Amino acid sequence: MHNLTAITALGSSVPSVDTVDGATLRENAELALASVHARIGHETACRAALADLLDGRVPDVGKVILRDPEAAFWTGPDQWMVGAPYETHEDLDAQLKARFGASASITEQSDAWACFDLQGAKMERVMELLCPINIRAMQTGDVQRTSLHHLGCFVIRRDPSDWVRILGPRASAGSLHHAIVTAMRSIV
Repeated sequence: MHNLTAITALGSSVPSVDTVDGATLRENAELALASVHARIGHETACRAALADLLDGRVPDVGKVILRDPEAAFWTGPDQWMVGAPYETHEDLDAQLKARFGASASITEQSDAWACFDLQGAKMERVMELLCPINIRAMQTGDVQRTSLHHLGCFVIRRDPSDWVRILGPRASAGSLHHAIVTAMRSIV
């Protein structure tokens, strides 16, 4: 087949944008993701490769390194998620495999996660309705795993301070989108 058309997690050819007084939700279909898991006995080499990628830094528990073009956040002991623009990193997993060699297991994650960027003056109020994290205490560079509408998600506090990135399961993108938009509409 040569007539395939790429679609977003919400099933459209263009990313969804929803604006409700004081908050905008954008489906981000341009994010390449790959998980990095240090192999047993190679944790030091894996951390060194990750630090090399991220200008000498490795994300710690609950932290994200916001860097251009690659960014990464901690997902578990000796485990991280790396993200980059899809346009330049369509083969992010292959790029990382070449960099990490035998020190890590790399898994392509772009098609596993839906990404939504929520911004605006009412972002914190929307997040307070959606999940049990203390969004007001989160600083730029913080990440938390939480449940939004019964879905396991990552919430990343971005810069500027009125912006969070939400990563949720792609298979449930419609439900996640509906929950966020419903919360946005309820605070008007």
